[in-house]
Amino acid sequence: MEEQPIEIGIPSMDRLKAMNAFVRAVDLGSLSAAARELHTTQPTVSKLVAALEHSVGARLLERTSTRVAATDEGLRFLDSARRLLEDYEEAVGELTQRTREPRGLVRISAPVALGELRLNRLMLQAMARHPQLQVTLLLDDRFIDPVQERIDLAVRIGGVLPPDRVAQPLATWPRYLVASPGYVENRGQPHAPQDLARHDYLRYASPEDTVTLDGPEGPARVELAARYRVNSAVAMLEAVQAGAGIALQPSWMVDELLRTGALVRVLPRWTGPAQKAHLVHAPRRRQPMRVQAIQELLLAAVPGW
Repeated sequence: MEEQPIEIGIPSMDRLKAMNAFVRAVDLGSLSAAARELHTTQPTVSKLVAALEHSVGARLLERTSTRVAATDEGLRFLDSARRLLEDYEEAVGELTQRTREPRGLVRISAPVALGELRLNRLMLQAMARHPQLQVTLLLDDRFIDPVQERIDLAVRIGGVLPPDRVAQPLATWPRYLVASPGYVENRGQPHAPQDLARHDYLRYASPEDTVTLDGPEGPARVELAARYRVNSAVAMLEAVQAGAGIALQPSWMVDELLRTGALVRVLPRWTGPAQKAHLVHAPRRRQPMRVQAIQELLLAAVPGW
């Protein structure tokens, strides 16, 4: 079916579509990328933005063959357009709340290991509890900007928190030195941090060779070379379980394995630097009910890990 051209006057609903197309084109840097995200065609997005420009009487985008960028007028208009779109979504969300049933899509970003080992199960529970809820869980160890990538909630572990986003403290987990029972049986149990130098130490793929521990005698810094380094937390856990050596792991990852005896703590009176998690999202006055439901679930469940 041929797409209908947009009238210059832009009815109210088409104006909202045009604003949304403009905002996503700026955020993603191209009309085609905005079209893919909005499940439409590049000519449709181009017509929407052109009609919006005619309506406001200003050129909002600089266009090249491959990229678009906001003009000075477009940048001034961008914040107002975002607020209007958020106000509209909030208004619709308030109507939805009258049914007391969250519905619609929630996009969540999280580190790979946390997502695979913990959040995946939690999101399945959320959808079982709320049949009208849809969840897209995007697992990536890089920092995801919620605005740029249109994420509702991002779980962030470590790193510098963005000053222009809302970052709620989610959890603080100690790090434990752990090994398999078989490794400890074969190689013995170290009695002081310095004893770790005589063991196989596993660490994440970085040039760092120093390990900082905190214990009953205060902090200790130990130089530990590593025969094996890996950039995956899941692979690291698998290596420890296989008896490859000793590793420093966050409590949320190993607590269950310690309870069942699949792993044992090494130097149990010593811990590594705590791992801090935050829930990051775009600043807005009120989250839609669908996002609130997931946010409340994360804030209630994750600290207990």
